[in-house]
Amino acid sequence: MINTPELLFGLTQWLSLFFHFLSLSLLSIGGAIATAPEMHRFLVTEQHWLSDAQFNASIAIAQAAPGPNVLFVALLGWNVGLNTGSIVAPYLGLSLSLLGSLLPSTVLTYVAAQWCYSNREKLAVRAFKQGMAPLVVALLIATGWILASSNSSAAKTTFQDWPLWLLTVTTSLVLWQTRIHLLWLLGAGALLGWFGWV
Repeated sequence: MINTPELLFGLTQWLSLFFHFLSLSLLSIGGAIATAPEMHRFLVTEQHWLSDAQFNASIAIAQAAPGPNVLFVALLGWNVGLNTGSIVAPYLGLSLSLLGSLLPSTVLTYVAAQWCYSNREKLAVRAFKQGMAPLVVALLIATGWILASSNSSAAKTTFQDWPLWLLTVTTSLVLWQTRIHLLWLLGAGALLGWFGWV
């Protein structure tokens, strides 16, 4: 059972949702999943528009579903709309979050890709690409940390959640060292969760 906040949404809140995803769009280097920590801070911690469980479920469902992983952004907006209790609001939340997330990055990517390709031999372009790599890796690690740590109940300490952390580390190592498809690992995690082992 997922505890859901009950929200009263007006134009200000919808605009805030749209502009927040609009601003995050330009930070999503390496994929929208890299901005998940900031989305969690805004939607769960600061605004209380989503619960931790809803946030995690949105990402897990989108990652397990076929298609681009940016679908989790649409699910976040959908769940925010659901929490208002309106029939129309989930569609509005989905549209605003997805449009805000895709519009700036799509335009920038199109323009920048053309410019970078025509200037690919310049030292500044090569240095920029190499400098962005550690930033993207750090953002992905932060995403994993938030997803794993927000699963713990208040009564559990990090030490008591050792099976979850062991699974997190093992999955990371398997992904890093092998070419196994991500869906196998998601399925294994789902089974372990179903049996109550993590």
